Parts: sequence; structure tokens; C-alpha cells
Amino acid sequence: MRHEETIFSGFGGQGALFAGQLLAYTGIAEDLHVTWIPSYGPEMRGGTANCTVIVSEEEIGAPVVRNPSAAVVLNLPSMEKYEPLVKPDGLLIVNESLINITSKRDDIRVITIPASDIATEMGNPRMANLILLGAFIEATGIVPLGTIKQELEKHLSERHRQWLGPNKEALDKGAALAKAQ
Repeated sequence: MRHEETIFSGFGGQGALFAGQLLAYTGIAEDLHVTWIPSYGPEMRGGTANCTVIVSEEEIGAPVVRNPSAAVVLNLPSMEKYEPLVKPDGLLIVNESLINITSKRDDIRVITIPASDIATEMGNPRMANLILLGAFIEATGIVPLGTIKQELEKHLSERHRQWLGPNKEALDKGAALAKAQ
């Protein structure tokens, strides 16, 4: 049964909420049950932002998640907060460009990707979120990568349309890096 309870977390402006929302849209497109709950720190940009996304083949009883099956962390405060909460046998995806510590846990799968560095090399440091989302999709198989690209086309704002192609490349790059690990 497909079922993932995931936290996406980073600084405001890093796109953690967009990555989670894109996963939610994709779950809906795949006829799965979905919840998406955003949470913001006191500041929008620079403060903390995270969201909880549940994607499941079964109905979702409660949208609150204490111990997610996966966490995608874009910055050090997110790593420190969510790494201990991931369920045993869960998944932690780490933006090692901005996180200088490694997980001490041996009961979870950890994928580390220099997402911010790769995104900068690709021409836009704000694509780190989609690199990590691509890695998450590859690692979990919760939804097809092709469907997430279709949803990206539908939900990318007009002012960011010039980044559609590079964003799809970022998803592919993240998936390839996760597969290599």
C-alpha cells in the first residue's frame, strides 16, 4: 500500500511549501488521498517554513503527524528538528550544501544531496527544493515522476514559467542522485 507521511522544511523562501504542495497536487492527480498542512515561522522569508504532506491509498484519519515516515530538510534547523522524529525504517533527505552535520541514526535511510550547490550550477539556487523533491519521489515511489512534472506545468506561476524546463531538469537530477545512492 502506498502511504507516506512527509515533512518538507527549510527557511522561508527555499520552496519547502511549494515542494510539498506539488506533491499534494500530484497525489490528487493519481487519485490518492492527500492532506497538505503548511506552517510558517514568524517571518515569511528567512523564518522557518514547513509543511506536512500525507499521500495514501487509504483514507487519512488525521492530518497531524508526530513521527513522519520521511523528512526532506533544506537547512540546519530543520535537520536538527526533524531528523530525530523520523520513524525507524523511514527516510531522511538532506540538503548537504547547507547542512554540515550527518545523521547519527542507523535505523533510517539517509540520502544526502548538495542540492543548493547543484541548483546554483543549474542557474537558479531556488531549485534546490525540486532537486530534493525528485530525490524523494525516486526513493519512495509514492507517485510517478512524470505525473509530478505534469502537475508542475499546471501549477507553476506565470512569472516563473521561464523556469519550467530547468525545474523539470532539477526533478530529474534529484531522482538520478537518489538512485545512485
